[in-house]
Amino acid sequence: MVENRFFETIKCDDYEVFNLEYHKKRMANTVGKNFSLEEYIYPNSHELLKCKVVYTSNDIIDISYDKYTAKNITSFKLIYDDNIDYSFKSFNREDINSLLLKKESADEIIIIKNGLLTDTSIANIAIYLDDVWITPIKPLLHGTTKNRYIDNNILIQKDITVEMLLRSKKIALLNAMIDLKILDNFDIIQ
Repeated sequence: MVENRFFETIKCDDYEVFNLEYHKKRMANTVGKNFSLEEYIYPNSHELLKCKVVYTSNDIIDISYDKYTAKNITSFKLIYDDNIDYSFKSFNREDINSLLLKKESADEIIIIKNGLLTDTSIANIAIYLDDVWITPIKPLLHGTTKNRYIDNNILIQKDITVEMLLRSKKIALLNAMIDLKILDNFDIIQ
């Protein structure tokens, strides 16, 4: 039997490693074991790097660094799936990848589960509505950046309907590499 493999994507820039405590906490919540990431991560460049830490419930099995360039995302296709589950950041992304194939001409998808927004295929999402930033209370994956912004009272967790999304003037994508990227010019394809 093959042991489940999980991964963390950690931002490194100018030899600095970002938000390790949040990544360590998610890893511990995933496998029930604490890892000392500081002992493993040594960025090898001053450039913006995506550090990928691959681990199992027993050990860290690989660490790699790749130069990072953010995708330009301005259009989203709404994709409905009431059965999708991606509670842990695992290598098994087959369900998400199959939904991504339905994006048509859009740059990215927004996954709707049980009538509520969850996430995109690569990031958590937040909307700006009624002068506050809100993010789904039930995302597919509890992201480290999203959790940091919730802890700092910048984001409020709430159920978000499609109607609320369509009324929002801005949306934001959140992940370890882009932090909180605000989009005020975007298209939603239903």
